[in-house]
Amino acid sequence: MDAMEGRTSKIILYDGVCNLCDGAIRFVLPRDKAGEFRYAALQSDYAKSILARHAIAESEALESLILIENDRPYLYSSGVLRIARSLPFPWSLAAIFLVVPRFVRDGIYRWVARNRYRWFGKQESCLLPKPEWRDRFLG
Repeated sequence: MDAMEGRTSKIILYDGVCNLCDGAIRFVLPRDKAGEFRYAALQSDYAKSILARHAIAESEALESLILIENDRPYLYSSGVLRIARSLPFPWSLAAIFLVVPRFVRDGIYRWVARNRYRWFGKQESCLLPKPEWRDRFLG
């Protein structure tokens, strides 16, 4: 664990060129008033080092918004719902779906992930965060 990662126990890794993923990050940022989360695009060297440390294939990672919480990775629906759990009410209520069997949640998640570029589009490069949020972005 490097010094930057040691400052937080919650890191969100996301596909930096995916409009849906970018929208999710832009949704979380203003609701994360305490600044609990740090963010890194999966295309960054920083994220690639985290993926390697947790033996997560890049192809698998690009299908998921990944939460690293206390150095443990949560992929697919588990990551998203654990992120929601940390957001203020009413968004935290989404965590109730953690009781749904993972194979059901992940099946729906992966279907959306497979179609996200077609439905939501993609960028040529990662979008830059607002100046007030730049310190939350890693790598």
